Amino acid sequence: MRSFIQYGNQLRELFGAQQLAVLATDAGGRPYTSLVAFAATDDLKKLVFATLRETRKFSNITHNPHVSLLIDSRSNQVTDFQDAVALTALGTAEEVFDEDRNTLLALYLNRHAHLSAFVKTPSCALVAVAVREYYLVSRFQNVAVWKIAR
Repeated sequence: MRSFIQYGNQLRELFGAQQLAVLATDAGGRPYTSLVAFAATDDLKKLVFATLRETRKFSNITHNPHVSLLIDSRSNQVTDFQDAVALTALGTAEEVFDEDRNTLLALYLNRHAHLSAFVKTPSCALVAVAVREYYLVSRFQNVAVWKIAR
């Protein structure tokens, strides 16, 4: 079985090819999903996104920071059943501040420069998900799991 380090390049390739992830949060005991533009840290331990503080997703995170993100390579073709990969990241989300915010904001804007005005508004929060586990599904049924050491 391949290690997380061996899969790192595959994850970075997927992250590089996809700009959006599906964020799942807890809405009072019910699932709630949103599309978010994301960026990943080089060590793959954090995924970062921006959202306005008055959104439902931010409220949900405030009440329960446990989230998941789905990033996939589907093209809505029959070949996806053999060729597409889907990565689920489980972790804890929190707004970032101070020096961490500056570092992660630069990472985020390097990937999503078109969102510069949005993330610089006072009502926008930069959120980092500290990933605890990754699940990579390929060929519709092959599953690899990695737990991130902290």
